[in-house]
Amino acid sequence: MFSPSINQLIESLKKLPSVGQHTAERYVFHWLKSGKGEVNELKDALDNLLKNTKSCGVCWNFSDTNPCPICANDKRDHNQICVVAAVPDIAALEKTSAYSGVYHVLRGSIDGGDLDNMTELKIKELVKRVEQNKDLQEIILALSPDMNGETTMLYLKKEILNINPKIKITRLARGLPMGSDLQYADEITLGSAMKNRV
Repeated sequence: MFSPSINQLIESLKKLPSVGQHTAERYVFHWLKSGKGEVNELKDALDNLLKNTKSCGVCWNFSDTNPCPICANDKRDHNQICVVAAVPDIAALEKTSAYSGVYHVLRGSIDGGDLDNMTELKIKELVKRVEQNKDLQEIILALSPDMNGETTMLYLKKEILNINPKIKITRLARGLPMGSDLQYADEITLGSAMKNRV
């Protein structure tokens, strides 16, 4: 229906999360209508991303520097590691200003309890950090409380305690969000709120 070059871009955009056929088409025709200036700006931003962004060799965050600014910061508590599934989780936790330690990005979680598909996760790298840091005091498991997150947290807890049984392993508290109504909470959330009451 469209030219091959338009179709190629539409198909590439459809690989992005939450982008379907119609959204991809809207993006493409917006760029075509707006002219070369906006398209070149996007192209330059993507070129810059590919040229400058790298993985932090310590925590696997994406950054323009290696190590990333958090790992390179001497004022952070390097004896406290918060394990997250993805880089955007770091941004969410940093906005709270409630944590001053460092992070480790797994780049996902164990999918459906399948321990065979863990090769892409940065679990070996986390184990190596635990082995190398003899002063490590706490690992915070900050993964989503869904089936994959729970499976991953159980696996990590076992692995870490095998290396050093004295390390404190904690997880984010779960319960009712602020402003929620008790009668609309599901049983798991309500039960967790009761267990983790303060």
